[in-house]
Amino acid sequence: MNEEYHNPVLLKESVDGLKVHENGVYVDVTFGGGGHSKEILKRLGPEGKLFAFDQDEDALVNTIDDQRFTLINENFRFLKQFLKFYGILKVDGILADFGVSSHQFDQAQRGFSIRFNADLDMRMSRKNELSAFKVVNKYSIENLAKVLFDYGELRNANAISKKIVESRLENPIKTTEQLKTVLKQFLPKMKENKILAQIYQAIRIEVNQELEVLKSFLEQTPEVLKQGGRLSMISYHSLEDRFVKRFIRDGKFEGEAEKDFYGNINVPFKKVGGLIIPSSNEIAQNNRARSAKLRIAERM
Repeated sequence: MNEEYHNPVLLKESVDGLKVHENGVYVDVTFGGGGHSKEILKRLGPEGKLFAFDQDEDALVNTIDDQRFTLINENFRFLKQFLKFYGILKVDGILADFGVSSHQFDQAQRGFSIRFNADLDMRMSRKNELSAFKVVNKYSIENLAKVLFDYGELRNANAISKKIVESRLENPIKTTEQLKTVLKQFLPKMKENKILAQIYQAIRIEVNQELEVLKSFLEQTPEVLKQGGRLSMISYHSLEDRFVKRFIRDGKFEGEAEKDFYGNINVPFKKVGGLIIPSSNEIAQNNRARSAKLRIAERM
């Protein structure tokens, strides 16, 4: 496994959650360094199949030489479409490790990390037309404030967006360092990294439409999974986890779960076990695991 690219989080727990059958068909929708995929392949027999998705071209270098394995260089919002292309209508399990890979954080030029000065980019796929530069330099005060409030949960989103728009009238904000300089008054020394992380998260979610992609993916899973098939999903922030939790519980993201004629709740999934978080040992070895939350569900 390419641990330099991405150290897989909750590896055993998430793959255990799939309850892998040796001749089953599985999907890893967030391939990255291939850690989770390799673990699934270890548990598959010669007739088993594993399909993996990753929209980032950098992940293609980690492809696995195994006739049971197919890597699809696309966003997992196209899950059903591409499985159908390969003649797969139903699968036995789907694993998802949402968020940004270690590789994407560590590549300074990608602009994901607050540690480096880089062009404002943050695209998980370079085919994406929307970049962090466009969000910061083209969005109106209102739209920018909505992004910062909804996705970064920043209470002073209006003031931050107003400052960005005022500053870009003089010169475009092209780099992460320029953005930090513009926002200096909002970054008290003791909280600078925390607030910057919230700002970066908000912009990144907007650039990659992460929550819309997540919702689209989840809505496809009841149709794609066989009865008894498993979902194993790792989230890293409350916005993602809220959608995952609600969908497992209610089969939808808003409102109450649907009920049948007799008032019985009619949902596609039942949760398996409780919330799983990394051990203190795993967090010590991989600090990026600290916010991970694993939820497992079974198709009814």
